[in-house]
Parts: sequence; structure tokens; C-alpha cells
Amino acid sequence: MLEPGPSLSLSPSFPPFSIRPLQSESPSPSGGVAVTTAPWPRLPARLASWLPPAVVRCQGVRPAARLSHPSIPPSFPPILSSLPRAPGSGRGDSSQAGRRAIWKGGTAMEEGASSRAAPEEEEAAAAAAAPNPFVHELQLTRLQKVKFYVLGAVLAPIRVALAFVVLFLIWPFALLQVVGLPEETLQEPFSGWRNTVSHGSVYFLSRLMFFLLGFMRIRVRGQRASRLEAPILVAAPHSTFFDPIILLPCDLPKVVSRTENLHVPVIGALLRFNQAILVSRHDPASRKKVVEEVKKRATSQGKWPQVLFFPEGTCSNKKALLKFKPGAFISGVPIQPVLIRYPNSLDSTTWAWRGPGVLKVIWLTASQPCTTVEVEFLPVYQPSAEEAVNPTLYANNVQKVMAKALGIPATDCEFVGNLPVTVVGRLRVALEPRIWELGKALRKARCLTGGVKGHLDSLPAGASGQLGPKELAHWLGLACPEDVEGLCTYFQQDADGNMDSREVALALETLEGEHNPQELTFRAFKLFTETDGEAENSRLCQDGFCAILRLLLGTPGADGAELYSRLCGDHSQDGLTLDEFQDFSLRHPDYARLFSTYLRPPVACTLSKPGLPPTYANGVPASPPKSKAD
Repeated sequence: MLEPGPSLSLSPSFPPFSIRPLQSESPSPSGGVAVTTAPWPRLPARLASWLPPAVVRCQGVRPAARLSHPSIPPSFPPILSSLPRAPGSGRGDSSQAGRRAIWKGGTAMEEGASSRAAPEEEEAAAAAAAPNPFVHELQLTRLQKVKFYVLGAVLAPIRVALAFVVLFLIWPFALLQVVGLPEETLQEPFSGWRNTVSHGSVYFLSRLMFFLLGFMRIRVRGQRASRLEAPILVAAPHSTFFDPIILLPCDLPKVVSRTENLHVPVIGALLRFNQAILVSRHDPASRKKVVEEVKKRATSQGKWPQVLFFPEGTCSNKKALLKFKPGAFISGVPIQPVLIRYPNSLDSTTWAWRGPGVLKVIWLTASQPCTTVEVEFLPVYQPSAEEAVNPTLYANNVQKVMAKALGIPATDCEFVGNLPVTVVGRLRVALEPRIWELGKALRKARCLTGGVKGHLDSLPAGASGQLGPKELAHWLGLACPEDVEGLCTYFQQDADGNMDSREVALALETLEGEHNPQELTFRAFKLFTETDGEAENSRLCQDGFCAILRLLLGTPGADGAELYSRLCGDHSQDGLTLDEFQDFSLRHPDYARLFSTYLRPPVACTLSKPGLPPTYANGVPASPPKSKAD
């Protein structure tokens, strides 16, 4: 339930494009944003938007717009415009899902459909940009900083200490519910005197714990439906580990959590008390068991208490809704949406992928004199016959309803593994390319060890060989092989920890920052092709295509394989020619902008060439160290 991505420090680099909202009524951002447009050749209006400086400075490419905003620092790359979402996702015209696009000379033609040009004004109006939901920037004035330092030194320690005392007092009452009961009894809803005592005590102490942390007001709007009317509750936006406070106005409904949390002190006892539905990421059969358990409880005709889901699955900054996962909607029963708001003058509670960490969020929140949370129960959503059998469509439509009530856009952003991704065309792509992070890591390793060769030797194990950490350290010229262990995580590794040398070579050539997308796509094609004796017979197979997309765009293998099949059509066994691959990567209306951006890393991620002065991570030239004689 509470599984946000890793908390990282803020980085000057920003995702290279914004996220397209999925509801046309969402207003586009304004206030301080001055946009001047210049045409982008052969691309529709929905793709003509803001380009990062890396693209602007390249030859032969004109920026579609320039961005100026007082809240964005100069080193903050402008975001790209919203890109088209995946067809057939339950939003918009689903009839386009089965059409295959043929791209010739940069012109799009669809089978079974006549060429048409939608009015550019309508496309621009529908392409309102949404903020990045994974980044939370907390700006404090001097007065606020002074207040937090004073209250943080006096009030916060007392509040946190008392809250932990109350948390441990909850432990015995949670154990009272389950201790000594046989396994068969634990599989049925609790009742009797144990349930009465434990439920009332845990409820009172939980409210006291949140009160001690500063949550003095819980405003409730609307009316919670009964378990017969809505067996399932879905809450959004999920923005912080404080969100379990909504369990109180919902009368402690059942939740979904990871099996590993059972071994955490206090938390494990509370999960057993709650009769939580447990899912294991390591057990392939676990998801099937969870689906069966959710259906069992949702169709129990009021025998089981309501089940509460956070369908986003991770935390965001409350500025946009993430893609809803279908788990809460798979039973096809009516659900009740629950909105969570924190209407405070300063947002100290948000815990996003990039922003304040756990300790800072707790410290800032406990330093506030009073924190208010607002819980709103929307009317029960009755699924249609189509939604009842299509959980993805059901989830998408509920997401739109909740986004409209919150006044924020709904997006296709989600977490895949530990990376935030969004949907562009038919691909899920990383919001921030990992190859850029690799560039920063290499720059740091070079500064620490004086390594990274300017001109690399030939591949140690041949063009398609494998590299181990030691071979990679020697190839890069790093003094300590231990420094390469972190770099290896950016590449696909086999069971022995070896990497494909072709991926390493392509990544380093991209990070040089001196090759244009056409040269890099040609190089990628040559590295990953299977040649039948002559150069013109070279073909890019599915594995190579997926490896390129995974390395450069952060695309999961399943998405790459599906797109490969659509591009190849009936000749999927033959593979893609160079012209077909470059038509896709350089001239496709949906993906050309993506490749053009991701293959031009910002200065902070590029590798300096020999003979040039070293630079810091922000691109500022670094002066040579002074000797003792100086």
C-alpha cells in the first residue's frame, strides 16, 4: 500500500518531456510562462512544443518553443510538450488500436483509413501540459526556515517521541485480536468481544498518534457508503506515508500490503489485526491468490468489511493522478472513490520520488503547529457492463472521475521497477533516461579516480562479447574496479553479472554528446544487427531492437517486442532494415522527438574529451588543483 519509489535528492536535470493529461477539460499551465513558437518541420501541432537546450544547440534542429518561468532555475531544462498516449487504453477512439501505421518519407498513412489532417487548433487545445507528478520542490522563505528551526528543535522531538510511544501501545491491542486463534478462524471476518475491544482501542490510539504528530483536524465531506453499496474504496492521490490516516474516517477498512511487512515490528501485528490482503513480489502465484481473495471479499454480500486500495501504487506530488492499477477493479463490483487533500499553507507532507526524504518529511510535518487533512467521499461508481469485464477500462474511467473532482490531470505515468515511466505512442518510456544518470555517474567516477579514457580501445571480447566488472573498469580506464559496481547496474546483466559490450559501447558514444541522432541510430543498428554476408542484408532482430529501446529510452522489453511486431508486420522473422529502423526512430511523428531528445544528453551528463578542461556536473569549467608550492 505504501511503496513509493526511492527518495532521492533533487537533481538539476528534469524529465525531457511533460506528461499528457487524459482529460481535455484540464487547463493548460499559465502564469509567467512565455511561449514563442517556431515550426517543427513535418510534425503535427501536438508535437510542436518546448525542446531542451541540448536539442536547441544542435545543427539542423530548430526549437519548437522557448520557456521562461520565474520558478524554474536556469539549469532546469525546459520540458517537452505532451506526447500522444497509447491508443486502445480506454480513453478516446479505440478503433485506432488495430490500425498499423506505414511511414514513408516521414508521412503517416493508416491502413483502412484515409489521410486526414485534424485542425491544429483542436490538437493544441487537447494537449494541455501537466506537471511532473514524481518531483516535489519545497521552497521555504527565510521566516519559514526560522520557524521550522525553532519549532523543529523544540516541538518536533516531543511530538515524534510521544507518537512512537502511542504506536507501541497499539501493539498489544493488535495482538489481542489474533493471539491464540487457529488458522481457520483467521481466514474469516473477526467478531466477538476480541474484535470489539481491539477495534475500539486501535481506533482511539491511532487517532491519538496522528493528533500528537500535528494532525489536529480531519475534515470529512460526503458520506461513506455501506459495505453492501460499495465493497471497495479507492483513495487518491497517494502522496505520503501519512495517508493511512484516512483509515480512521473509513472505520479501519482492510488494506493490501506486501508480505515482507509482516516481519516489521508493530506493523506486522497491525496487518494481522487488519486481516490485510498480502501480496509477495517473489512468488509468481501470489498475484493470482490476491485476485481470488479480493473477489471473495468484494462479493461476500457485506460479510467482509470494505477493502481500501491506493490504486496508484506509489506516491506522487498531488499535482496529477498516476495511472490506476486494475487490481481494485478486477472484481467488477461498485466502488466508492475517496479523495485525499492536505489544504495547508505549506505542503510538508508530500513524499515523492524526488524531494524531501522520510526524516525531513516527518520533521517538517511535526514542526507545523497544525496540519489539516480533508477526506471526501464521492458518490458510488456503478460500473457499466463493459467496465465490469474490463478492469483496465474501469480503472481508467474512475481515474478520470477522480481527477476531474480534484481539478488535476489524469496521466499514464506509473512506476515500473524503480523507475517512473509514462506512455508515448505505444511505448512506456522512462521520464528521465537512465543513460543520463549513467553519464553523471561516469563523470563522478572520473573525477574521483582520474579515469575514463577519451579514446576507447577495441572491445575486449569482440563485437558481441560480454564484459565483467573488471574488464569494464580496465576498458574505461578506472583505477578501482570497485567503482564500476554502481555503473554495472545501468546495463542488462546475465546470471554471472556480465554485460553486453555492445550496450556499453553505444551508451558511451551517446554520452560523448558529439553525434547526432542519425549517426547514433546508424551505430546502434550496426552494433545489434545480424548480417548475412553483405552489409545491405543486415537485419535488426527483435532482441537487438528491444535492447536499443531499453538502453536509450528505458522501455520495458514487453513494450519493445510488441512494437517490433507491429513495425515488421508479416516479415517479423526477417527483421528490420536500416531504412525501416531510421524511419521509425527519426521520422515517426510519435517517436522522432523522443529519440532526438534522449540522444542529446545535457551538458551535465556528457563526457569531456581529452584536451578540454574538466568541468563540474553543472558544466562549469573546473580550475586545476593548486600545488603545495602555490
